[in-house]
Amino acid sequence: MSDQPVPAAEPRRILALARQDRNAARRELSRMTIGDQVALVCESPLPARRELLDLLPAPELVIPELPEAELCFTAKAIGLPDAGWILAHATPEQIVACVDLDAWSQTDLVPDRARLGAWLAVIADAGEPALLASARSLDPELVVLWLRDRLEVWLKPNEDDWVPPDGATTLEGQFFFRARRDGDDLEDVRPFLDVLFREEYWTYFRLLQGVTWELESDTEEWALRWRSGRLEDLGFPTLDEALALYSILPARALDALPQAPAPPPETELRLPIWMPRLPVSSSATRSLWRALAALAPDERRTYLHAFLTLANKVAVADKLPLGDADSIPQAIEKAASLASRGLDHLTAAHGVSPAEALRRASLDRLFRIGFTLAQRESA
Repeated sequence: MSDQPVPAAEPRRILALARQDRNAARRELSRMTIGDQVALVCESPLPARRELLDLLPAPELVIPELPEAELCFTAKAIGLPDAGWILAHATPEQIVACVDLDAWSQTDLVPDRARLGAWLAVIADAGEPALLASARSLDPELVVLWLRDRLEVWLKPNEDDWVPPDGATTLEGQFFFRARRDGDDLEDVRPFLDVLFREEYWTYFRLLQGVTWELESDTEEWALRWRSGRLEDLGFPTLDEALALYSILPARALDALPQAPAPPPETELRLPIWMPRLPVSSSATRSLWRALAALAPDERRTYLHAFLTLANKVAVADKLPLGDADSIPQAIEKAASLASRGLDHLTAAHGVSPAEALRRASLDRLFRIGFTLAQRESA
């Protein structure tokens, strides 16, 4: 997550210039640093990002610097079938994050085979280097689940009279496979297997063995473990941890406020989104934004990081699709609403300023107070 080194209006100005003189827009972009070009892309509306990327003098230097979720949002806004050229410049870590965010069902916490297939298809379109790097980086359990959804696989037995099933083909004479569904030409699967067979034979062997022998439930469980760990590194907690936000506080705890400020929230957070422009202002309607506006810049940044972590928890607890650009704004709105309600309650109970209450109560606790009060109202 980054600060904005360019004004919010700058993308509109560059795009307007490009419609009059594309070469002039390219010259302006070429005078920007890579960091400012990244900011320009992330500050632009999703529908405009393709045009901006087309204008960049060296998109291959900018794309690897995009926050992971912003790359995911951008590829989906362009349309995955047309986004291969973007993923050709992405890092393996970015591609893994895109799959983690967008190729899973948040409701069931299992891989969404259709979404996973869509991402692997666009990775194949990105070219063999990207395909090979992704094959090395993606969890083998996840790839096994995708292949099993598409293929039936047989390992040739040591029998002279064995005949492969009708329609089965092989790349090396050991593993035979065919489409699981009629009409599936395996157009996206064959390049994947072919490049692995040529460049990473033992990975190829391991995957087809997994398709043949591994239990689907065990494979899903391991894939979820690896994904959960990576998402925690990106600021998304486990579902159990996130759901703790919605635990009702007892009546005696609603008014409690420590006398001393709490330890400041952790600041070294790596979040996969660009820092959103939040309505932090002394005249804001919500008390949380007024409280943040009253803090010194360095202190405010610390609490903004903590607030976005809270919004991530809300997104996970509410099972919002993490790969959708609308999910984090939706979670931000809910987190701000309920945390402000909790803040209002404490400031009224103790006669302190919103900034002081914010320093003395964690954002998670403010949210829980707000949620508890809302539940009482609706009961």
